[in-house]
Amino acid sequence: MNKRLTIALFVLISFSGWGKDFVPRLAEGCIDTTNHETLALPKAIEVKTVTVFKPTDHTLHYNNAAVMTAFKGVLYCMWQTSQTDEDAADTRLVYSHSDDEGLTWSEPEVLDNATDAYYSTSGGWLASGDTLTAFINRWPKGLTPTGGYTYYIYSTDGHEWSQPQPVRMVDGSKMNGIIEQDPFRMADGRVIGAVHFQPGLHVCPVYTDDPRGMSGWRKGEFESEDIGKQSRELEPSQYLMPDGTIVMLFRDQKSTFRKLASISTDRGATWTKPVPTSIPDARTKQCAGNLPDGSAFMVGCPVNGKWRWPLVLMLSKDGAVFDKAVLLRSGLPSDLPPRRYDGRYKTLGYSYPKAMVYHDCLYISYSTNKEDVECTIIPIDCL
Repeated sequence: MNKRLTIALFVLISFSGWGKDFVPRLAEGCIDTTNHETLALPKAIEVKTVTVFKPTDHTLHYNNAAVMTAFKGVLYCMWQTSQTDEDAADTRLVYSHSDDEGLTWSEPEVLDNATDAYYSTSGGWLASGDTLTAFINRWPKGLTPTGGYTYYIYSTDGHEWSQPQPVRMVDGSKMNGIIEQDPFRMADGRVIGAVHFQPGLHVCPVYTDDPRGMSGWRKGEFESEDIGKQSRELEPSQYLMPDGTIVMLFRDQKSTFRKLASISTDRGATWTKPVPTSIPDARTKQCAGNLPDGSAFMVGCPVNGKWRWPLVLMLSKDGAVFDKAVLLRSGLPSDLPPRRYDGRYKTLGYSYPKAMVYHDCLYISYSTNKEDVECTIIPIDCL
């Protein structure tokens, strides 16, 4: 066998299926986890951060779980908000829009209000043709263990919205779980995501061929680890590898402070058992995806503890080894402001990032100190 053919076969084997034992990893020396403020990474000078919403003494003070989308040339950002505390009885879902590519934002409007029966949190967006779907996670008050249901509303102009309807599984039943915020559309149109099903919050990958995400959802074959009222694996996000393998990353509730990973090679129908990776994680919500050239990215706080700083973008050409890291926001006082208002679970730092590609930039939405809704924008050609 000649040398050229040998190399070609090696590449083909390396990028085909990856095997059930495949685990993505962070390249050694990519970050310095002993440096708690910056991970020894220089801050990218091309990074720009804008404020979507900043609370005052006369507004609601708790804001978190921000997630963005683009629809008909306008950017939209939804998040959950309440007066003081996380997941309080008054928690509602609001959104703002931007007509200038995220530089300025409208005053927030309500997508779903809290009632005596439930409170609402963000379930993310799905834009398809002339329809923008907004997913609403409703949490019945007094339900034990804590859990919820997923509803949707839709709009053709981003301003007038339909009445809420339950999201449906393939058998027509109501989705009895909370949907994760960044459903992933594959090239063939299939939508991949994850839901935290009742009783409690037990995660399972899901998929549908409904382009609007309103119905037809199926559970993937998946083995989670039950740790009581919830699964060990929570709040995942996903990206594609060059051969079409889907990698789903999870927060680890067993506090290894490492991401967990599972893969699917059949478009989300079956998944490997999640395993720990070498990628540090502050035990927080995941964010992952792909850039236009197919490269994989992750955004989060890759640290060995519960502090949620610095905010870092990690990149991989092949989806297997993440060997480049970009500092977005540091933990230095010049970058991370002090918390202004007290509240339950008002974690310091950068919480629950979610990212999307739009007009040759990566837009990353998150909350700072669970108060300020912010968006960091970085041109893709700088990466």
